[in-house]
Amino acid sequence: MNLSASLFPTAWHVFMAVLSIVVLALAARTAPWKKLLASSQLNLALGIAVVLMLMWSLKAGVKPGLNLHMLGAMAATLALGPELALYVLGLALTGITLNGAVEWAAWPVNFIFMVAAPIGIASVLHRLVVRFLPAHFFVFIFITSFVGSALTVLLQGFIASGAMSLAGAYSFDFLLAEYLPFFLLLGFAEAWLGGAAMTLLVVYRPDWVAAFDDKRYLLNK
Repeated sequence: MNLSASLFPTAWHVFMAVLSIVVLALAARTAPWKKLLASSQLNLALGIAVVLMLMWSLKAGVKPGLNLHMLGAMAATLALGPELALYVLGLALTGITLNGAVEWAAWPVNFIFMVAAPIGIASVLHRLVVRFLPAHFFVFIFITSFVGSALTVLLQGFIASGAMSLAGAYSFDFLLAEYLPFFLLLGFAEAWLGGAAMTLLVVYRPDWVAAFDDKRYLLNK
């Protein structure tokens, strides 16, 4: 979704701008910059940013601000790690802002709800799978990548809808009836996209996937 600035009052924009700075600063302190610059993962990061810019430019709308498009948050989080994924998705968001798809005033709001929130969800889901499910290749592909991608989109939709309802942009009853059901379809598409992307990467370039460890998922299986 590409949220419009008009959906939120000024106080929201100020708070989201401050929160965005804090989130990016915290991510910058722990992101593996040296590993990124010293490996071919930089090409992957830039490639993901370009692909997401194209994906986020293709959207369907219900009403002003209620746009739907794929996120790619789970795939980016698994491939790059949550810290770098924040910057890559933030770069993609900046790209579609430059081409006019998003207003500059709405960049912080979109960053929090379209970048930080889904990446946070994806990171938590991945950690839960690692902790409670067996370390198996098919668990990584079908549970983390496929199911995790769908859940990330669905939960992000609920969070963004709740925020719009609290801001007074739309009633939650309207969003629940006219907007959130579309996230079921979007989640299904996101599952296939994220799952397929991770499958290709772990088969052909497992060293590009930060969350995938050959010893953990393949050795003695």
